Amino acid sequence: MSGPVPPYERGRYAPSDVLSRGGSPAGAWYGHPADAPPTTRLPVGPVPTGSGGVHPSGPLPVPPVLSGRHSAPGDDDRTGPLPGGDQPGPPAPGLPPRPAGAWSRLAKRSDAGPDATVAAPAVGGPYDTAVPAEAPTEAHPLHDPHEDDDSTGGLEVLGAGGRDRGRRGRRARRAAAGDAHHDDLHHDDLHHDDEHDDHHHDLHHDDEHDDHPVLGRGGRSRPAKRRRSPLANVLALLVLAGVVAGVVFGGRALIGLLNPEAEDFTGTGTGAVDVRIDDGDTLSDIARTLVDEGVIASSAPFVEAAEADPASMGIQPGVYSLRAQMSGSAALDLLLDPAARQVSRVTVPEGFTVAATLQRIAESTGLPIEDLQAAAADPAALGLPAYANGQLEGFLFPATYEVEPDTTAADVLRAMVTRFTDTATELQLEQRAAAAGRSPYDIVVVASMIQSETLLDEERPNVAQVVYNRLNQGIALGIDATLAYGLQKNGNDLTVTDLQTDGPYNTRTRPGLPPTPISAPGEASLEAALAPTTGDLLYYVLESQEGRHYFTASYDDFLAARQRCADAGLGCGG
Repeated sequence: MSGPVPPYERGRYAPSDVLSRGGSPAGAWYGHPADAPPTTRLPVGPVPTGSGGVHPSGPLPVPPVLSGRHSAPGDDDRTGPLPGGDQPGPPAPGLPPRPAGAWSRLAKRSDAGPDATVAAPAVGGPYDTAVPAEAPTEAHPLHDPHEDDDSTGGLEVLGAGGRDRGRRGRRARRAAAGDAHHDDLHHDDLHHDDEHDDHHHDLHHDDEHDDHPVLGRGGRSRPAKRRRSPLANVLALLVLAGVVAGVVFGGRALIGLLNPEAEDFTGTGTGAVDVRIDDGDTLSDIARTLVDEGVIASSAPFVEAAEADPASMGIQPGVYSLRAQMSGSAALDLLLDPAARQVSRVTVPEGFTVAATLQRIAESTGLPIEDLQAAAADPAALGLPAYANGQLEGFLFPATYEVEPDTTAADVLRAMVTRFTDTATELQLEQRAAAAGRSPYDIVVVASMIQSETLLDEERPNVAQVVYNRLNQGIALGIDATLAYGLQKNGNDLTVTDLQTDGPYNTRTRPGLPPTPISAPGEASLEAALAPTTGDLLYYVLESQEGRHYFTASYDDFLAARQRCADAGLGCGG
């Protein structure tokens, strides 16, 4: 005999369970609570009063489950008459309505014999006082109070109700116990219900339990439906709103930039507006700047005009004097006009000393000479290379510089030093000096003398050869430009007395190099100091008004060339 079913399968028994009790009819269990199968109490209406388990006013009411089974007392030899001979009444008001499909197929067939029945229901009831096999668990807050109500009235209907766990358990017990009472007739009747699995599944399907897998025919499970939380829905809506807003505002900005019909002022504007164009700005960047400064109404007209004019690619960085409320094309015209650009240009020639350079900057830019001299007195703040030894002379690179408004004196000098270091890096000055066995500083000193001695770039490597040959042989350089620098005179103004004056810059009386560079060498002089011509040249003499020199290794040839220079009045004195 199989054991009692769990509380949630109350009243379900196989036919063998009924027969093992001596064939007692299900209705008789109401009068004998001790013999009834243990079930979970589930009151469905008012509980009758009295004692002894018998209704005080008469026969017990027939369970509603039987009303669909019998049409008259005694029509089933297995179960016998109903207690008290009463006919089955209507369902109790506390029970859910009976599904029509399940009960109609349980009615007795007209051609069936007395034993051609399905399992007799083992019904508990409100008067069942048996102790339940297992105490009911506490209800979950989300549990449906009617979830365990059996719409089949306690009958074992295979495939009905979706209680797959219980169904698998009963089949497993039957297979293990080798049910002796499972004859062919019962096999046919019981398994006939499998044909209606889908029907009963539909009857008991509840949307509230969609998140649990439901086993169908063949044991295959359907994937569970996933419900999205309210928070996820809110977040999804916020993300969608952000995307829509980005598309709207981004589209408006793009239309304002590219739409040729965008708003535009007319005319050349009024007043004065200073606008700075930064290095690397694109046409779109410039257009946005002009819109922000109130010069143009929108970007599109300016960009369209600039794209149609190849000259727009030559717009230089700097500060421009424009006007308010200009048309896009008028603004472009002013940006292409050099006169509209607020910039001071200063050209520092090759061979200028620091003093001459500061004076030229002051004259060209309007910067006070005192500010320039103060900045030059603090060379450490100007970014000099380490090998300069804090010496500014020779490191203010000669070139043309553009000085914008609000540029300081230190800014100008710092830009010139930066230009020198950039050029030295391109020439690999430090590496090549080391390869020649000389310091970078000495290379700059030699380059400054080369810069002062000749005007012609093609002569510079020969001048470098003369300098290095004399240094290598211990001969005094005899370069008057060094003496003129030391005396702060022009070379043509030197006197015989000056030539005889001893001092660190008089290379006639002192061998070796002067202590500092004597001017700002250009790139050609730096290259010549790094790559002199080879030979035995020791002398050179000016031989033309254009600045060309005569080079020789012979002292006698030198004396003859000097006399020719003096006769020509080129300034070749003793």
